Amino acid sequence: MKRSLVQRGGMLAAVVACVALAGAAPASAAPGDGSAYGVDVKLLGQPAVKLGPLAAASTTGPTANTAAGATVAGVLTAGVINTSAVRDDNSGSVTAKASVADVGLPVLQPALGAVGIKAVEAVCTATQEGVKGSSTLADAKLGSVGAVDANPAPNTQVKVALGPVNVATLVLNEQIKNSDGSLTVNALHLKLLGGVVGALGSGDVILSSATCGPAAPPMPLASGAGLWVGLGVLGAVAVPVGLRFSRRRTGADA
Repeated sequence: MKRSLVQRGGMLAAVVACVALAGAAPASAAPGDGSAYGVDVKLLGQPAVKLGPLAAASTTGPTANTAAGATVAGVLTAGVINTSAVRDDNSGSVTAKASVADVGLPVLQPALGAVGIKAVEAVCTATQEGVKGSSTLADAKLGSVGAVDANPAPNTQVKVALGPVNVATLVLNEQIKNSDGSLTVNALHLKLLGGVVGALGSGDVILSSATCGPAAPPMPLASGAGLWVGLGVLGAVAVPVGLRFSRRRTGADA
């Protein structure tokens, strides 16, 4: 008799467990995503130039990456590149970072003179409160433009002209809100408009890019701390039901 009660109680607990787990599943099973890279060059011209994304990292792996440097003759020189993209499965938060050291942009020398930046970094974070990002340009000197703020406002633009012709645009701390709710931060985005600067045509040079979010649902029930919370709720529900079932059965036997 007791063994039968235990078996039936176990079956009932299993049913309750399935219901509890199904009801507690998050609305979206996809976790928060994040990614980063250090350098991406895409230029149209004769010949076309494509390099990157270099040292790419993402929350799906590798979560950290590095490269010794990058050079595109007449366009870009860059030192050490470091990137990372990590997700906290308990809180659902995402953080992505990318940094490039010792940046030079010889492609702009005809228009601006020497352009050099000690370090270029982009950071983004996604939490349950939202997604935000920032950029740092350490010791940035843009030739005739001069020094710029180390932490420029989002989407700061610097027009680059050669004589009367606008040949390029530098976007500092570029922040792009994507349709899926994520945010992309490009610490420096050079847009070449073609024709005058060298013979490179048009294209883009992006340094230090990080994309985050939106955040994943916090503490999924199926793993980690969420599992223990779920089991605690399950125990609180299943034990009283099992006791009531046993008492009713005992009364019937009597």
